[in-house]
Order: sequence, then structure tokens, then C-alpha cells
Amino acid sequence: MASTSGLERGKWLLVVLLAGQFMANIDTAIVNTAGPSIKSSLGASDGQVDLVVSGYIVAHAVLLVTGARLGGTYGYQRVFLWGLAGFTVTSLMCGLAQGPEQLIVARLLQGSAGALMVPQVLSGIQLHFQGPARRRALGLFAVSLSGGAITGQVLGGLLIHADLLGSGWRSIFLINLPIGAVLLLAGLRVLPRETPKERRPLDGRGVGLLTIALLLSIGPLVLGRELGWPAWIWVCVLCAAAAAIWFVRTEKRLATSGGHPLVNLRMAAFPPLRWALAAHGLTSASYLALLFVLAHYLQEGLDRSPAYSGMVMVPWVAAFGVGGLLAGRVPERLVRYVPAGSCSLLAVSYIAVALTVWSGPGDGPLLLAALALGGLGLGLSSNALIGHMTEAVDSRWATDLSGVITTNGQLAGAAGVAAFGSLYASWAPAGDRAGAVDAFAGTAALFAVLALLGACAALSATRALARLGPFAPAGDPLVRDPDSTRAQS
Repeated sequence: MASTSGLERGKWLLVVLLAGQFMANIDTAIVNTAGPSIKSSLGASDGQVDLVVSGYIVAHAVLLVTGARLGGTYGYQRVFLWGLAGFTVTSLMCGLAQGPEQLIVARLLQGSAGALMVPQVLSGIQLHFQGPARRRALGLFAVSLSGGAITGQVLGGLLIHADLLGSGWRSIFLINLPIGAVLLLAGLRVLPRETPKERRPLDGRGVGLLTIALLLSIGPLVLGRELGWPAWIWVCVLCAAAAAIWFVRTEKRLATSGGHPLVNLRMAAFPPLRWALAAHGLTSASYLALLFVLAHYLQEGLDRSPAYSGMVMVPWVAAFGVGGLLAGRVPERLVRYVPAGSCSLLAVSYIAVALTVWSGPGDGPLLLAALALGGLGLGLSSNALIGHMTEAVDSRWATDLSGVITTNGQLAGAAGVAAFGSLYASWAPAGDRAGAVDAFAGTAALFAVLALLGACAALSATRALARLGPFAPAGDPLVRDPDSTRAQS
């Protein structure tokens, strides 16, 4: 039976970790409402505004696996605090940027700092919580994601509208300074100071190849439409594919020789995890793209204010938190049906959004109801899929798994913002309300297709886990007790 002091320590440890996730999630959502204001204030182009949003996500995605591995090497507590300090400093840099180029660089650095901090949250949950306690912690993790998104959407619009001390959009970044300072002091006091028993060397070549592959694949998606898809864009895409192939071969060779690759490809290729990652990526791509496209649709297409644009997504993100809590309370006999069912619910919501926009005023109560349904579906699916993945992989691979999950979601989100942001911009003529309505409705219909594909992948994931059981390959260098493992077919 856990002691009272142990329960108290676990509670505050979770509070600090989730507060860090909360702050990082604010900065993923808050910039969506600020995009048009940044564009007019700094004289930024559409592509530069896209990079302010997706550049943060790309830098985050590129370094998440590295951040997770550093947590396994130096202790998740220490790396969490490093990332938190860096995130606070780079938020100041964003708030002081004098041009779009400076802001893009500051956002890249901010995303990199977040990549150190965020993977440690899931690592801490997986290492310190088991069984029902872990499911409850993951439910609260979903609430932190939802709360950060709500705060980002609402606070972004309100701060820009308030124009505190003439700061305009800059206040959305400067607000992180007091939050980061308080959280850093709390983390120093609450997080346990533990040293990992085994320090694995960082796979520098893997880091370099993965970084090159991701940057050369996402960058062209962001800039291609605005530049007219020149030949060098496609050269970058081919180079990204080559770097990805080289990365996979390097990781396999390192694992075969007994080393410690950046990504455990055997784990990532394990069918229950592979299908769950596919479902998680598809739903994440649709959600982050929706945040970006909806803000431009409301502000530029319908001429609504940033505050209004931020408030519209409140039903979605509030329902997301509710869905996360409900997922932790599903009866055991029904747990296996939640991932596919919730992805299907998300698809239904996107169809409802498309029909509502096509047939109505485009921004009324029916749209809010459709968005709330989508938030519920995404909250259920996100929590259920992450829970599925932590059950499919033993806690000894906690740092590897947390890096893979968070990288997968962020990379899919960056690709979604780049691809669907470009698609919406090409479909929505400037100053044409009817064109904006059609463009947004068509984009929402495509989101429904992604969610349905996610439902199919989620169903495959649950069936594979029932057939194969948890990942525990014999002979893996991370297995401490070979007698306690079994080979997977």
C-alpha cells in the first residue's frame, strides 16, 4: 500500500509535468489566432506566417526523439528542467522579434526547447504510474492538452484584442515568462533527482539524418505553393526520401551491431504499435490543420476578430478534455473498441462541420456543436491510442516510446498544417466570402477521410495487440531479464 508521502509526491510530480505540457501546448495553439495579426504587423508573407506556426512544430518534431533519448541518458527530470528554461528564454526572443525572419528563428528555437521538455512528461507517467493509476494520469494528460489548447485559443484572441501596452501579438509569447519562472522553481523542488542506471550514448548520425529528412520534407510543403513549386522544391523532397532511407539503414545497422539507435525500429515496426501510430498521426494531422485553417477562414474569409476566432474552438478543446477523462473510465470489456469508435466519431464531426458550413451561415451554433463533437472524438481517440501504445510496450522502453509518440503527432501535425494550409489558400480567393466557405467545407471533408483512415488503422492496432501481446523480443539489448521475455512472431 502506497504511503501518504508517496501519494503526495506522485501528485505533485504529475502536476509539474502536466503544467509543462500545458505551457508547450498553449504555444502550439495560441499562434493560430495570431497569424493574421503577425502578417499585418511584420509585413510577413503567407509562407512566412505558415513557418511561424509549422516551424515550431517541425523543430519540435525533429528533436522529440532526441529529447526523449537525452531524458533516458541524463534523467527525465534534469532534461525536463533544461527544456523548460530554454522554452522560457526563447519565448522572450519571440516577443522581442522585429521581423518575420527573427520570429521564425525564435520559434524554431522555442520548438527545440519544447522538444527537450515534452517527451519527459509521458516518460514520467510511464515510469511512475501503473494500471488504473496510469490510465487516470493519461486522462489528466489529455486534460492538460485540452486546457493548453483552450487557453491558447482564448488567450491568444483576447491578448491581441486587448493590445496590452501596445504589445499586440507579442504578449502571447511574453505571457510565458512568469509561468515558466514559477514552474521552474516548482520543478526544482518537486521532481526527484534520479540518475539513470545505464547511460546510452546519443546516436549523433541518426539525429543528423532524421533532422535532414524532416526539414527537407516539411519545408517544401510550406513554401512550395507561394514560390510556384520550383524545381529545387522537388529536389529537396527527393533528398528527404534519400535521407530517410539512409536513416533507416543506419539505425538497423547500429542495432545489429549491439549499439543504441536513436529510434528502436523493431519497436516502431511492431504491428500493434505501428497501426496505432498511423491512427494517432492521421488524427493529429487533421486536428492541427483544422486549428490553422479555421483561424484563416474566420478572420480572412468571414472578417471575424481574433478574439472571436479563438472562442470558436473552445467547444472543441473543452470536449477534448472531457473525452480524455471519459476514456479512463470506460469498462474494461469495452476498452478495445474505443480507439476505432472514437476515430469514427471524429470523422462524423468533420462531415458535420462541412455540411454546416455549406448549408448555413458558416460560423453559427451548429458549427460550434459540430466542433464539440469533434473534440470529444479526438479526446477519446488520443487517450485510448496512447494508452494502447503504453500497454503494447513495456516501461523499460518508456523513453523510446514517448519520443516516438510525440514525434509522430508533431510531425503529422506539421505536415497537416503545411499541406492543408496550402490547399485552403489555393482554394480561397482573397476577399471572396463564398469562396472561403467552399474552401473550408471542402477541407473539412478531407479531414473526415483522414479520420476514417485513422479508424481503420486503430482497429488493426487493437486486433494485432490481442493476437501478439506486448512487445518483448528476445535478445533485445534493453531486456534486462531474458527469461522474462518472449519472441514476437
